[in-house]
Amino acid sequence: MKPNSSELEVRALAKHIRMSAHKARRVVNQIRGRSYEQALMILEFMPYRACYPILQLISSAAANASHNLNLNKTNLFISEAKVDEGTVLKRFQPRAQGRGYPIHKPTCHITIVVKNKLR
Repeated sequence: MKPNSSELEVRALAKHIRMSAHKARRVVNQIRGRSYEQALMILEFMPYRACYPILQLISSAAANASHNLNLNKTNLFISEAKVDEGTVLKRFQPRAQGRGYPIHKPTCHITIVVKNKLR
């Protein structure tokens, strides 16, 4: 039995994005549950650095839905969007008298799931 077109979901993942998960969540929380087109407009005009990788990811998820499942992009909405913490890149900053201060460069994993709107 073929699944109903309203039950189909498409996910896109971006791993090891060089950004704090906390900063990416601030953007993802604004687009969760919105339509595909509305999310694109919101991301286009938000002033945060996290918007660009999330915008790419949403575009990728919509392209996957369009190409693989023949879904119309205008009928898609973001059903699930989450940001998980990734590995932390640990570096040392040289300081006076031979000391070294630790520098933590966080990464995150962003997951976007789009579904077809119910009519």
